[in-house]
Amino acid sequence: MKDDRNRIITVLIILTLSFLALTLYVSSAYAPSVSARAAALYEPTSQSFIYTKNENKHLPMASTTKIMTALIALEQLSPTDLIEVDERAVGTDGSSIYLEEGEILSAESLLYALMLGSANDAAEALAYAISGDIADFAELMNKRAIELGATDTCFKNPHGLDAGGHYTTAHDLALIGAEALKNDLFRQVVSTYKKEIESSLKKRVVVNHNKLLKLYDGCIGVKTGYTQLSGRSLVSAAERDGTTLICVTIDAPDDWRDHTELLNYGFESIHTAGVLEEGEISYSLPVLNSDRENIRITNKEAFKYVYRGEAPIFTRQVNLPRYFAAPIKAGDAVGEVVLYADGAEIGRVPLIAEENAAEIKEKSFWEGLF
Repeated sequence: MKDDRNRIITVLIILTLSFLALTLYVSSAYAPSVSARAAALYEPTSQSFIYTKNENKHLPMASTTKIMTALIALEQLSPTDLIEVDERAVGTDGSSIYLEEGEILSAESLLYALMLGSANDAAEALAYAISGDIADFAELMNKRAIELGATDTCFKNPHGLDAGGHYTTAHDLALIGAEALKNDLFRQVVSTYKKEIESSLKKRVVVNHNKLLKLYDGCIGVKTGYTQLSGRSLVSAAERDGTTLICVTIDAPDDWRDHTELLNYGFESIHTAGVLEEGEISYSLPVLNSDRENIRITNKEAFKYVYRGEAPIFTRQVNLPRYFAAPIKAGDAVGEVVLYADGAEIGRVPLIAEENAAEIKEKSFWEGLF
């Protein structure tokens, strides 16, 4: 009887442990619920959305607007450009670094004030410096949004203070964040916790409002936002093992938890495959009418592919001529590798000439006589 009882207890323990393991597996396999009214989790390399909730709903986004403002500023200005504060930017409502009329700052300093201190006056100072007018700057923002495929977005100002017709979607905000993160200075700014900036009048210290920089391992930005009308908005980005995820929540009472759980879900759900290594493709091909018989061709870029679920079958197609005609310069793209996952094209990598091949010009009859 005692042995039977022990066996029953052992079986119950095994079943309990199995049930717990299954529960953990199931809970990790499904996306968490979030407090946000709208949300999106985006992987920019594959341009895929891992999670969405009301991702196309038009909503005000508060200071996450400043991601586009920063992107425009980085594209229109040099970081060392000196900007004199327009009187119209002084005394802007909401968060501010209290700029003074005529005060001079570098564009880079204003970017730190914009993205760390969420300074509305810095946003207007940049807008006036670039476009001379808030409405004209908003037109510039909207044009850039359309170029990025963010077609459900409309900007009315550079800071995100409540305004009729000023809205975006979680989907569009992810695309805008992804484009901004391609810029190295933007990455540097939004991943900074504290920064001292200096103007012609004074020094200031701005502190990043994004708590995820300290709360979440691998967080590299991006921007918080809040107004009473819009609620709490947040765009975050995190990087692990070479993979970057961008998370967006709009009107999220519990945004820090939302982002932590969504980013965890994303990193648990995806896999990265090294489809092509740098220099993996290498050929030596003949060159006609040249000072050399052959030139070396290779790929200078690697290619990684992010996927979910089972690993796809990767194939490739090399597009190169059988020979080349001079002249060819080292660094010229002379072909390409087309990459496929389960038969669907996923990318193209250029094939580059590693050497110069000068053209040999035939001498005329008269040149041959002398």
